Amino acid sequence: MIRNDQELTVSRERLAKLERTLETLRKSARPEEWPALSSGYRLEIERMQGEILDYLVQNAPRREGAPA
Repeated sequence: MIRNDQELTVSRERLAKLERTLETLRKSARPEEWPALSSGYRLEIERMQGEILDYLVQNAPRREGAPA
């Protein structure tokens, strides 16, 4: 769970690294191995994307003077 903007930055960097890794593996993996090889990466990427979106849409920042 992402709790602040610093963790958001780290999560985005980690997500980008996973995507680059998957892209590299895609170029060298054998077609018959690809579904098994890529599935774990896909699940982790989707989980992280969900966490990032959850953080971005929850607890919208308050504007000064706005009612709580």
